Amino acid sequence: MEVDSIKPFIAVMIPLIGSVFIILARKKQDLRDAVTLITSSLMLFSVLTMISPVLEGKTLHYIVWGFWPSVPIGFRVDGLGLIFGLVASVTWVLTSFYSIGYMRSLNEKSQTRFYYCFAVTLFATLGAAFSNNWFTLFLFYELITFFTYPLVAHHETEEAWEKGNKYLAYLLGTSKVFLIPAILGTYYFAGSIDFVAGGIIPPDADKTLLVGIYICYLAGIGKVAFMPLHSWLPASMVAPTPVSALLHAVAVVNTGAFCVLRVIINIFGLDLVQVLHLGGLTMGEVTAVIASFTIIVASIYCMRADNLKERIAYSTVSQLSYMVLGGALLTPSGLQGGIMHIAMHAFAKITLFFCAGSIYVATKKTHVSQLHGIARKMPWTMAAFAIATLSMVGIPPAGGFVSKWYLMVGATQAKEFWALMVLATSALLNAFYFVPIVMNGFFRHQSDEDAGVGAPSSGPVLIPQSVGAAAASTTEETALFDVQEAPLFVVVPLCITAVVSLVLGMFPDVLLSFVAVMFQ
Repeated sequence: MEVDSIKPFIAVMIPLIGSVFIILARKKQDLRDAVTLITSSLMLFSVLTMISPVLEGKTLHYIVWGFWPSVPIGFRVDGLGLIFGLVASVTWVLTSFYSIGYMRSLNEKSQTRFYYCFAVTLFATLGAAFSNNWFTLFLFYELITFFTYPLVAHHETEEAWEKGNKYLAYLLGTSKVFLIPAILGTYYFAGSIDFVAGGIIPPDADKTLLVGIYICYLAGIGKVAFMPLHSWLPASMVAPTPVSALLHAVAVVNTGAFCVLRVIINIFGLDLVQVLHLGGLTMGEVTAVIASFTIIVASIYCMRADNLKERIAYSTVSQLSYMVLGGALLTPSGLQGGIMHIAMHAFAKITLFFCAGSIYVATKKTHVSQLHGIARKMPWTMAAFAIATLSMVGIPPAGGFVSKWYLMVGATQAKEFWALMVLATSALLNAFYFVPIVMNGFFRHQSDEDAGVGAPSSGPVLIPQSVGAAAASTTEETALFDVQEAPLFVVVPLCITAVVSLVLGMFPDVLLSFVAVMFQ
């Protein structure tokens, strides 16, 4: 049931208004940081007010500007959008606290620009989550790209500019070359680009052209990081860890998976995706194959990466395709698993990034091979890392177990037993590249070689040494007995996100209820 409500508009505007006050408070650090915390909290509160009507089966609707009658700029909040909006809102509050501890501990430069771009990016992310059509979503989709670019290139080093430009080229290139034609093709056939339950494209449209449009959507939504259009994501790890944590574990990448699910559910519809064929495969099967390839190959890349953030980044590439695979299975349980994985993955992955940042703040260490025995000095950080690992692998009671269980049930319902093998293989690979970090951190003593230095000679250093060469050199020689936990502003948020990932696994009914109302 469609209900007119200004609530989505208010929620989206809060971070944009907050960004203005962040600029005004730029000369007073404490006030600027307080504005960030207040803005993120207000956005979360405004999103929470929409839970009750959505669970009652209502879809909140608000038109901002009907400049073109069939393609207005407006907002629409259903179960899928609310899950994404809630995840972005909760994690922004926690990341705001974390950012204050991280940025101040490292005395990072351009902090006002950092918080301003963060706020505008959250404005765009929530706008994308609540968009009522592809035109509105595309505007916010591109806005996310533009305002995360300064965050990726934050350190303004040669490496930061190079990888920031790569980030921009991939995301803008795919959207201009593929996504715009896909949206125009949709409008040509449907006369609309609204998101509607069951889809909007007429089933009697030219099937060959529809297949082309569908493929353009998959290629054009670069933020979903399908291989081989994925390398922007590992490159973006040059950014400060709070950027990697929220924007590249939640906001940017989840926007990609969210967009693909919108295409499957609300543009083409499950029935049409099931009858469109390419080379003997339905488009659902084609999507599942692409997602499965990305899941496995990205996991293999993870096992090769010694840089901790790079390993987590390739894990993100893999995990995003779990969400898409759930939608591509075109079964109730598969869709439930894919949509729930937006939240399950977000809280586990942001925990991993938070932990990587905590380790860097405390030790300046960036590589997996340097972390032997570190749990003895950073027990809270590594305990949170261990909990997030449970979710990544899919071990109960962590949240990842629930979403992966539904995905496996969905694969069984679809009789796609090869997808079961992909999910099982991926779970094993997740264990191979994350569990040893935990085991070595808790149970292995650090050797003199481990304690010595910094980055290995091979492989890129993805976390910039922003505290100066002399300080870095001194730190690299520091043994574990000089190490202690990072500041509370860094450690407390990562403990909270780890606990949330457990709570979601033990009490998944709320997420399931959001998914259920989508198909009533």
